[in-house]
Amino acid sequence: MKEVEELGRFIFKRLISMLITIILVTTFTFILMHSIPGGPFTKEKKVPPAIEEALEEKYNLNDPLPIQYIDYLKGIATFDLGPSFQYEGMSVNKLIKDGFPTSAKIGGLSVLLTLIVGIPFGILSALKQNSWQDYTVMFLATLGITIPAFVLATILIYFFSLKLGLFPTFGIDDWTGYILPVIALSGYSLSFITRLTRSSMLETMQQDYIRTVRAKGIPERIVIFKHALRNSILPVVTYVGPMVAAILTGSFVIERIFALPGMGRHFVQSITNRDYTTIMGITVFYAAFLVIMVFIVDVIYVLVDPRIKFDK
Repeated sequence: MKEVEELGRFIFKRLISMLITIILVTTFTFILMHSIPGGPFTKEKKVPPAIEEALEEKYNLNDPLPIQYIDYLKGIATFDLGPSFQYEGMSVNKLIKDGFPTSAKIGGLSVLLTLIVGIPFGILSALKQNSWQDYTVMFLATLGITIPAFVLATILIYFFSLKLGLFPTFGIDDWTGYILPVIALSGYSLSFITRLTRSSMLETMQQDYIRTVRAKGIPERIVIFKHALRNSILPVVTYVGPMVAAILTGSFVIERIFALPGMGRHFVQSITNRDYTTIMGITVFYAAFLVIMVFIVDVIYVLVDPRIKFDK
């Protein structure tokens, strides 16, 4: 009963924190958007004043800023992010609905690749410290951290698409279209997870309780995967939440390079066109996604490490 109460308090506090975070992100984004010179209907070819005034009247842009802000908060509360100023007849909700599945697939596969490759490589590097395996893994991990995603994407396209013709240069007509974007997007996170797992594993393997377990004659396989890995994985779990959000937002550039029909295309174009509602809507959407991921990671962290209590 006590644990249930602690869990309830924990969830309530996190929900309040998530709500405050989303409101702050919404407020700052709203202020920044309306601080930029010009507006969503400011073009190189000037729109006649009468038409511009009619458009502002249609979208309530001539209302005082406090009124616009309150109306926008009401829209978010009802999950209505408003109409797009640049895509005629399209709402921001529809743009997100159409683009997010592609972004989520690319991001989800990148996260999966990061975890199923990065963690084993980190463990291998730690167990084979100062061996050729360790040096090779660390060299590749260092390379992955230093090379930006867009540079890695360009290199992959040049060699595997243009030179070898193994994968398409753009689009996702079949499963092969996912391979290069996923590798390019997961390069940094995979390398970071590998290094993080290695350093955490090395530190854990030097702890007294590991020596005690080994002294009892327990097989090395059980020592590593049952006793050492559980504590070594905690820093990785902490990093997973922000990593997921970073991968999904980082996919914006990758989507543009590989011409993928994800949210990145809409977000980049909305910035160029000063499409207030689309910029704010996608920003708020990803802010909400990030705080939800952090919440999930907090719960997993407590479940993985029983020494941590909900009320702490």
